[in-house]
Amino acid sequence: MKDHETQGLSIVDVSHAYDGNSVVREVSLAVPPGRVACLLGPSGCGKTTLLRLAAGLEPLQQGHIAIDGQRVADPRAGIEWPPETRRCGLMFQDYALFPHLTVLGNILFGIASQPAQRHAWVRRALDGMGMADFVAAYPHTLSGGQQQRTALLRALAPEPRVLLLDEPFSGLDVTLRAQVREETLALLRDTGVATLMVTHDPEEAMFMADHLLVMNAGRVVQAGTPAEIYLHPADAFVAGLFGQGNRLSGITRNGHVATALGPIPSGGLAEGTRAQVMIRPEGLRLANGAATGDVIPGRVVTARLLGRASHLRVAVEGTEGLLQVLVPGVVLPAEGSTIGLTVDAEKAFVFPDD
Repeated sequence: MKDHETQGLSIVDVSHAYDGNSVVREVSLAVPPGRVACLLGPSGCGKTTLLRLAAGLEPLQQGHIAIDGQRVADPRAGIEWPPETRRCGLMFQDYALFPHLTVLGNILFGIASQPAQRHAWVRRALDGMGMADFVAAYPHTLSGGQQQRTALLRALAPEPRVLLLDEPFSGLDVTLRAQVREETLALLRDTGVATLMVTHDPEEAMFMADHLLVMNAGRVVQAGTPAEIYLHPADAFVAGLFGQGNRLSGITRNGHVATALGPIPSGGLAEGTRAQVMIRPEGLRLANGAATGDVIPGRVVTARLLGRASHLRVAVEGTEGLLQVLVPGVVLPAEGSTIGLTVDAEKAFVFPDD
């Protein structure tokens, strides 16, 4: 059965359950060629199950899945293509390299009969990712980054139409992770493959994704560009995924929520609605001069340098717990000193308090 809606990967109204417990609920998404879509969410929200359904590792129960306009899974039509016929590359979290094969042997596994130009692509890709000197090495002798590169090239070698990545950078240290992410993204752009990636790391999702889908309890609760989701989260759950925020509560009055940090625009909530306010740490700024007017006085409890920014924990009268403040550069006021804070309204989000 041909679908005309999109090339690349198309998932439409997919639901899935294990032993009667729903883990994926009516999820739809489309990933065109050359683009990267990321599924972001906590453990157990259904991300990896969706990846396995796309790969054909689980029989589809509801909805349909198409690759390049061809339905590969549709239970109502009796369609369920086996994994090897779907032209999906799948890279597991643990890389799953063959221990008895060299780097080159791993990458060429399954494409030995392909034309010479494909083997030439493998050689060029190895060189481009700094792996040319390791073609005869075995997986146990490689670093985590080298294993990741080998697994990625093995997944791409058969020229898949869709690439599925399950937490591909989780085993790497922080410094190496940034480098390998950049290399991976450049390679994906070069190959033009439609890529669906699973991660629970919001920074990773922001960096890699052209299109970001936030999942919670089996559902996509918000989808859009990384900037759209970061700047305009749909609810408190989405806002909280991108780091610890300062949470306040209050009642909507005259278009604002009264808080210990002053009135916050209510974002259209009805008068009298009990509201939850979330302010990102970078949404609190240090004020110059005396703490008067819209400037809120606070007492510095701790001040720590994080490298390119400084993190303060500040006590403010009328708030529960300490406020988190993130300011650029080296800003380390003495512990116990008094500072003034102002609120950046663009980094303050108001939601109904459910």
